[in-house]
Amino acid sequence: MTAQLKKKINKIKVLAMDVDGVLTSGKINLDEEGKEIKSFNVYDGFGLALCHKAGLKTAVISARSSGAVTARALDLKIDRIFQDAYPKISAYEQILKDFDAQDADVCFIGDDLPDICVLKRVGLAVAVSNAVPEVQREADYVTKKRGGDGALREVIELILKTQGKWEGLIKPLCI
Repeated sequence: MTAQLKKKINKIKVLAMDVDGVLTSGKINLDEEGKEIKSFNVYDGFGLALCHKAGLKTAVISARSSGAVTARALDLKIDRIFQDAYPKISAYEQILKDFDAQDADVCFIGDDLPDICVLKRVGLAVAVSNAVPEVQREADYVTKKRGGDGALREVIELILKTQGKWEGLIKPLCI
């Protein structure tokens, strides 16, 4: 890890992310009644629980709206949920206000073109490994894992380990 990347990671206080393609694989499954069904990764969910224990704020910004996203975000106690947020920059600016944060305090994880406007602003821009090339070019870090397959957990571990919080969070899990 470069010294510059480590410096960016150490400033992070807010973790924000897209949904489709980051928290999910990006596939949209519909049942016979047209109801959307999404699959979320349990490792990402537990990572978010650790993130909260470490004192980081969390937010999702999605250009789409989905009841499944609302249910999962509430289950995971995500601090702010923005759906139908297109362009995404307005939701991002609201996150800065809500958390009294600066750009340098925020990590955003994205995968597709609508995420670029936010990635250009944040302190730590992350692309999932299956993100489009334009998003990967904007990223400070590209995950090894694909969206919906543990990429969020990878980023959370990177942040918490770099900030020296990881060991203190996992040690009590074995008691």
